[in-house]
Amino acid sequence: QVQLVESGGGLVQAGGSLRLSCAASGRSFSSDAMGWFRQAPGKEREIVAAISWSGGSTYYADSVKGRFTISRDNAKNTVYLQMNSLKPEDTAVYYCAAGPKFGWVRANYVYWGQGNQVTVSS
Repeated sequence: QVQLVESGGGLVQAGGSLRLSCAASGRSFSSDAMGWFRQAPGKEREIVAAISWSGGSTYYADSVKGRFTISRDNAKNTVYLQMNSLKPEDTAVYYCAAGPKFGWVRANYVYWGQGNQVTVSS
């Protein structure tokens, strides 16, 4: 059974940092693109960051550029999202996803995690 399991979310004050992890199981994702998406209450799910299978290409939403860093460890079948200088508007449920094609398009991603809450207080 293929699973993506996020961890590392929680409550943090504005200006703080969190590191999300997404551990994949059931098969290797070393050939897949990986992405992080988020969904705030009443809003559409949006791309946050994406990384190609090799880690050689990355994409960031404008709202997180310079503050968030996506990385991956294919040996551990894990992708990370380092979030610094967090803002209240970063509050959302964060989802990791995997798919065959790198990019910011949600339809590129086939496998999804269950989501992990990140709350940033002002």
